[in-house]
Amino acid sequence: MRYEKEFKNLQLTEDTVLSIGKFDGLHRGHERLMDAVFKKTAAGLKAAVFTFDIPPQQTAKMLTTNEEKQRLFLERGVDYLVECPFTPEIMHMEAEHFIEELVKKLRVKCMAVGTDFRFGCQRRGDCRMLAQYAGVYGYEVVVVPKLQYGNRDISSTAIRDEICKGNIEPANEMLGHPYFIEGIVAHGNQIGRKLGFPTVNILPPEIKLLPPFGVYMSRVWIGGRCYNGVTNIGCKPTIHGGSPVGAETFILGFHENIYGKYIRVDILHFERSERKFAGLEELQEQLERDIQAGERYFAGRPD
Repeated sequence: MRYEKEFKNLQLTEDTVLSIGKFDGLHRGHERLMDAVFKKTAAGLKAAVFTFDIPPQQTAKMLTTNEEKQRLFLERGVDYLVECPFTPEIMHMEAEHFIEELVKKLRVKCMAVGTDFRFGCQRRGDCRMLAQYAGVYGYEVVVVPKLQYGNRDISSTAIRDEICKGNIEPANEMLGHPYFIEGIVAHGNQIGRKLGFPTVNILPPEIKLLPPFGVYMSRVWIGGRCYNGVTNIGCKPTIHGGSPVGAETFILGFHENIYGKYIRVDILHFERSERKFAGLEELQEQLERDIQAGERYFAGRPD
């Protein structure tokens, strides 16, 4: 996959089928868009995605960071990913000019967008405008209907709402894959090891949305291998002095040293809220109960 951060002087040399959007979470609705894109690659077009960088002043937490989105698109076989900085020039660009620039720079022969797609200055552009100028600039438009879960449109906003409530299962259903936290295993305070429950710790970036602090059943991916785990997301309030917000996972039946390695933790089920215990002995007793709950949970899963 060719990854581009610069748009102003970009010029592709191959004809493309393009999808445009934020793609936060790359959920099932986005996957439907990507299906429409890949159908057009059978005619020789290259699969391209245009999205925006997360601005430095972004305050809303994201389902996926820029780096996570890059990996997800790479896994799905996208040929070109353009992650355009949201500059004042882009923000104030008129909708028709935006179409012209996309077609010219990315050699667009087909655009696949959702029904609620908006673009250009003050979001004046929509699907109807894309269709209006299709003959002028020589591209086809494919409009993909919204996908629903229950009686609600699948959207990044809907998924964020569920995750913020700790409703992991419906969030994962809408995503079409488990919500995950990833990073490099860092050294912690070794309290878990002293209590007989060695854990691996990762510190997600500030921009990453986290579910409510608590204990979750999880799956941990290490070098292509998958393990069952019990993950605490939070700041370890029982440990004096506090800790940065992170994800601390006890991996069932795992005893290797993986400090400095990249791992991905898939969040599957909320078990209990994080709380401060009276001391380490009480914490140890709760950890034993959490691990027993984890063993029961995974024993009852068909997969």
